[in-house]
Amino acid sequence: MHPNFDLEPAATALEAVVGAIADDHLTASTPCTDTSVRDLLAHVVGLTEAFRQAATKEAVGRSVPPAVGPQSDLPADWRFRIPAQLKALVESWRDPAAWDGETEAGGVTAPAVVMAAIALDEIVIHTWDLARATGQQPDVDPAHLAILLEFLRDTPPEGTPGMFGPVIQVPDTAPLLDRIVGLTGRDPAWSR
Repeated sequence: MHPNFDLEPAATALEAVVGAIADDHLTASTPCTDTSVRDLLAHVVGLTEAFRQAATKEAVGRSVPPAVGPQSDLPADWRFRIPAQLKALVESWRDPAAWDGETEAGGVTAPAVVMAAIALDEIVIHTWDLARATGQQPDVDPAHLAILLEFLRDTPPEGTPGMFGPVIQVPDTAPLLDRIVGLTGRDPAWSR
């Protein structure tokens, strides 16, 4: 199958935000409940590799749910590891075979096309989380926002356990990124 979209714009945006995170940001809160910047960066290290493995199908039958929070170790080389893993993730999803069949990430099995959308969601939303927590403005590709709005449109009001909290109502006239953030259970007005 031909790839439905390219993850590079989202990966580049996340790389830019991560590159501007200073050491004194690591203890700051994020829009993710009870999650610091450090904890979220540790999650990003894990998810970038998990979704690369989902593209190559090497994770099938052996992926596990991610750990998020103080129990997650942030590798000392995170400033180099995250950009390298983002590049590998992008390249893996450029292979047409990545989009075929079913695959697995985080202990969840889904059609590869759905898993690619989940990967896009994880990258874009955590870019927003980290940008908001560290006083940055994320650069999000409008085409990715359209994909995510369609993907998240039917999120139940109570959210999706293990993924999203209850939906935050955002007016239809709000910017598209704010509407998407609300669908993931985040308040677009959140500030540090």
